[in-house]
Amino acid sequence: MHGNGSHRIIDLNLLLRAYAIGLFPMADTREDNDIFWVEPEQRAILPLDAFHLSQSLRKTLRSDRFHITINTEFPAVIRQCAQSAEGREQTWINHIIENSYIELHQYGHAHSVETWLDGELVGGLYGVALGRVFCGESMFSRATDASKIALAALVAAMKNGGFQLLDCQFMTDHLASMGAIEISQQDYLVRLDEALDGTAFAEQLGERPRPYYAPLSGASADGVPPLVVGFSALTGAGAADGADAGEESLTGSSSPGKRIAQFLTQTS
Repeated sequence: MHGNGSHRIIDLNLLLRAYAIGLFPMADTREDNDIFWVEPEQRAILPLDAFHLSQSLRKTLRSDRFHITINTEFPAVIRQCAQSAEGREQTWINHIIENSYIELHQYGHAHSVETWLDGELVGGLYGVALGRVFCGESMFSRATDASKIALAALVAAMKNGGFQLLDCQFMTDHLASMGAIEISQQDYLVRLDEALDGTAFAEQLGERPRPYYAPLSGASADGVPPLVVGFSALTGAGAADGADAGEESLTGSSSPGKRIAQFLTQTS
């Protein structure tokens, strides 16, 4: 742990190495001052080619009722995920975890997908990307289908960016309805090793965060995380001239929602 009080964080190199061996952190409550490491006996994953795009969700995507972005409001997404909800009065995302993932995001290893309705953030998810793996951490929804739209966009971006493993950690009815399955932790570790394909995470991250974002329109994608590249290539996202770093906007003449729906339909 580094830092003091409410600004303590998990060592980021330790955090990445933990993901590389199948572990992830949790806390007992939001206000807990400690974390513990989890290795479930049964692991939920969502096979990318088995993602279930229902007719109703496809219709919602194609309507562009929701505006979809990536990495524009990472801190807001994790804070929404950390809020209590009906049937879940306590959350496992304490302030140490929140601070750690916000910091990891600045190094390009943690990402968020956001869904917006009438200019308001109503849904999203966040997780950690390493190698060809995305470890989904949590999602939230404040409007019907908001988190499902975010998950659909994530799966499309992963497939388009060359990913092969989507870790969902624990099974829920919501995830099962989208195509998630349970496998043994031993099976998960085999798949994890294949998806990491020799990627090393033991090196120090450095003293200063590297940018997680770079304009993709008319610019090289070198150094941009693969998930961002996959999302941008699929949706036409890019930064307008003069836009601040982190301001992803959906551009292009055709509908981003229609492109995501078409991509998922054609490749599933």
